Amino acid sequence: METIQRENKMGVQPIPSLLIKMSLPMMASMLVMALYNIVDSIFVSRISENALTAVSLVYPFQMLFISVAVGTGVGVNSLIARRLGERRQADADTAASTGQFLALVSALVFMFVYAVFPQQLLASFADDAEILDLATTYLRLCGGLCGFAIFATMAEKTIQATGDTIRPMLIQLAGAIFNIVFDPILIFGYFGFPAMGVAGAAIATVGGQAVSMVLGFVFLFRKGNLVTIRLKGFRPQWSVVADSYRVGLPSIVMQAIGSVTTFALNKILYLFTPTAVSVLGVYFKLQSFVFMPVFGLNSGAMPIMGYNFGARNKKRLMQALKCGALYALAIMTVGLLVFQLFPDVLLALFDASDHMMQIGVRALRTISFCFPFAAIGIMLSTLFQAVGQGVNSMIMSLCRQIIVLIPAAYFLAMEWGLDAVWYAFLIAEGVSLFVCITLLRRTYTRYIEPLGADAEAEA
Repeated sequence: METIQRENKMGVQPIPSLLIKMSLPMMASMLVMALYNIVDSIFVSRISENALTAVSLVYPFQMLFISVAVGTGVGVNSLIARRLGERRQADADTAASTGQFLALVSALVFMFVYAVFPQQLLASFADDAEILDLATTYLRLCGGLCGFAIFATMAEKTIQATGDTIRPMLIQLAGAIFNIVFDPILIFGYFGFPAMGVAGAAIATVGGQAVSMVLGFVFLFRKGNLVTIRLKGFRPQWSVVADSYRVGLPSIVMQAIGSVTTFALNKILYLFTPTAVSVLGVYFKLQSFVFMPVFGLNSGAMPIMGYNFGARNKKRLMQALKCGALYALAIMTVGLLVFQLFPDVLLALFDASDHMMQIGVRALRTISFCFPFAAIGIMLSTLFQAVGQGVNSMIMSLCRQIIVLIPAAYFLAMEWGLDAVWYAFLIAEGVSLFVCITLLRRTYTRYIEPLGADAEAEA
């Protein structure tokens, strides 16, 4: 009886309170993740500005394997939630098992590339020998052992798909807390540990990911879950792989283009000064403290939307979208106010030099104006993914980060200099939101509006 109640809560409980209950644990864990990202860079900045620049250069390479892990997990998550909503338990179990297979393949590929070719990957992004050496060390460790993060992410997304957000929260919290505790110990050599600098920061990061993976496996393979993973005798069903990547591949592209964008922006900013690269890296760390709670909201909303789409409940599906958009807008508005009022305080956390402060204050204030637009875009993207139309999310992200942002940044840089580059974020966000609303109309007409007609016919 208890299992039935857990399975059905996404289809029967009031949406506003259900969304909060399902999102709060993930929002809390992602806030801790954001805190870990910030603390990590704060400690690295105490080594030197070159160390901070090196870690900033590695950031897009980290985001690349994280993008594949999260995107694949999103595809599996969406498929599991829809199959549960359709009461197809065996197919939901198969999707969960397939997720582990896809995580293994992804991990093997990235671990090989990053362990063997880190210097070659970074050589074109830094002409300073010290920065290149520090960045190579960091990438070889974080990338060469990225399998921990990939498997931990798949465990989180699989469990989230069943409506359980407490255990995914614990998975993330365990890793983040480990990282926060061991960062200063391994970087500066406290309690008898050797001072390892940038290498220590990388080892603390990998150690936290390993803790998350182990805890994820403990939760994922214990009895009583709403999905059962069967590895003995498992053979991948390519139709399930295709269904997973129908949503997952656009999500991978959507997130991976963030890495491409950061590559390109780093190249543009490096033309002016390496300090500008540090500013961009600091911005990404700081903005994660605003965006991560919204992504937590995204994690809570997606299984609700996917379940009710599978159950053909149009009213609850759209109510989840509206509530999610309002909650996201509130979070982003608070973030906007903080970035506008206290940019110097935020930059001071990273031991910013006068030069970095001069560039960074203008950058944070300018870019943060796009936060409210991003809030709406993220929740609409969640809807696209939940109903199996992840390509729309990909199109939206391509507009935001490739088609508009990079050309705009390059043009503004060449015409008006460094300070103008930051306005490219506003231009790109406005264009992508317009495209997103256009895609929403088509998606609603084709896939969501007929759900109401089906409900009336059944009545």
